[in-house]
Amino acid sequence: MRGAKRRRRLAAAMGAALVAVPVLAACGSGDGGITVNVYKYNQENFQAIVDGCNAKANGKYKIVYNKLPREADGQREQMVRRLAAEDDSMDVLALDVTWTAELAKAGWIKEFTGSVKSQVENGTIQTPLDTASYEGKLYGAPDNTNVQLLWYRGDLVPTPPKTWDEMIQMAEDLVAQGKPGLIAAQGKQYEGLVVLFNTLVNSNGGTILDENGTKAIVDDKAVEALEALKKLATSKAIDPSFSNSTEDPARLLMESGKAAFQLNWPYVYAAAQKKPDFAANFKWAPYPTVSGDKSKVTVGGINYAVSNYTLHPDESFEAVLCLRGAESQKLAAIKDGVPPTLKEVYDDPEMATAYPMKDAILETLENASVRPRTPAYQNVSTVISTILSPPGSIDPKATGDRLRTELQNALDSKGVLP
Repeated sequence: MRGAKRRRRLAAAMGAALVAVPVLAACGSGDGGITVNVYKYNQENFQAIVDGCNAKANGKYKIVYNKLPREADGQREQMVRRLAAEDDSMDVLALDVTWTAELAKAGWIKEFTGSVKSQVENGTIQTPLDTASYEGKLYGAPDNTNVQLLWYRGDLVPTPPKTWDEMIQMAEDLVAQGKPGLIAAQGKQYEGLVVLFNTLVNSNGGTILDENGTKAIVDDKAVEALEALKKLATSKAIDPSFSNSTEDPARLLMESGKAAFQLNWPYVYAAAQKKPDFAANFKWAPYPTVSGDKSKVTVGGINYAVSNYTLHPDESFEAVLCLRGAESQKLAAIKDGVPPTLKEVYDDPEMATAYPMKDAILETLENASVRPRTPAYQNVSTVISTILSPPGSIDPKATGDRLRTELQNALDSKGVLP
């Protein structure tokens, strides 16, 4: 069987570092049936989704859940190493939305075509669907998505700000009055800072890379976005630890009573409910605009892809359709707090209790944007987060010029990483 040769190559390529990772026999399960191995991060209630899909498969195949590390870098490292070794024990892969172009360009994941493609596209919100596409072809099925909202203290802010400048001014006014007026956000040198900058650029109508992901643009509108980021970072109301802050420190700062505003993902709502007094005044609104009527917030999320080396492509595609179906997405949304990518799930009455902010999420998703699509995204992200850190030291024009030069180096694979 050709899988045996590939697994021998895999063992030699990966060495002891990945010995602990379970490699299940792709040829079939213990009872002689077909096994579809799904590789995904540790999602608390995902096994229940798998069990439901196995029941629907009625013995045609069995989906087995293989847990990947919690951190995105660890997930990517394991999958890339095994795909490079043509490991045919991998069937369905849960990919961060930024990995589509890289894995498609490498020839490691299969294109969605025909009726499977049509079923994925039907009813899926457009921006999450865009994250699963590369060069006009569909390589993934959006499972869950994510967008940041503006969270604020209703007892301090009766009417939420609509613009970036209004938010900063309101916060500074509160601080001047001796009230908790800080703004909490993600300014550390990591992907969260890239997401923040990308949102500001897209909301201002700017461009970082061209549509093909091969040329660095960083136009005047992107430079204006750098000015907006610097204004936040040097505001009298910014969290003093902003340049070292990630999602959870931002959440905790607001829960501690020191912040009036927070830019963060919807998971903070469920966390806030553990503190009833705080939750009573914890409100949400659409992300503040930089220019224009609406912000184009950067989406996150997970797409299911099918490995190019699977021995069971038909069963793998069928499993994907079930794992990201409306019933599965609803369970994940209510139990695990991950926003769905199917419009119909938002209309389900049960979503109203778990997601009282669902209308704001859906509105944001319908106007959202994606991160630069390029096979070199990991390098692009590293360049952006490094050059923009710390945000308070940004010199808009000079920083824009440096970004343009070093991003082009990264795209040209010159190996010049900061």
